[in-house]
Amino acid sequence: MTFNTKLIDLLKTNHNLVDDDGELLIAAVQDRAWKMDHDLVKLLLSDPEIKSKFFDEIDGCWVFNIHTFLEYISQKNFLNNSYTRFKNRIGLTIDGKSLRERGEVALVWAYKDTVLEGGQTKEEEKRKEIFFNEVLAQDEINRLLDPKSAD
Repeated sequence: MTFNTKLIDLLKTNHNLVDDDGELLIAAVQDRAWKMDHDLVKLLLSDPEIKSKFFDEIDGCWVFNIHTFLEYISQKNFLNNSYTRFKNRIGLTIDGKSLRERGEVALVWAYKDTVLEGGQTKEEEKRKEIFFNEVLAQDEINRLLDPKSAD
């Protein structure tokens, strides 16, 4: 029996990780792994080969290596069922990992090198908003960002 088959069969013993047809739900496995679900961790610890792959021993304690586990079950050849395999894989990726897997969020601004001149008075509501570019309108930006009063 291959390691893949052994892991899939072990995960399928938990009724929370399979659908009505008995197929493994990768999204459910990933979700429980992220939450460090005790039942999942106990299940993985129950098999010595799986335990040695996904756990590190530190001073006599076994520590779940969540990143190794998630990376392994996210491989394209882990499951043959392509729908299950790619169910939560649609979206942006960096270095082959989705943003959810990486646990990172990136804020991207449309106008990175510009400043919008605006105000909150009734007169300023009527005028058109002006974008000043850092490179093209450096003097205007400096004037806008100057301190309004001396301390």
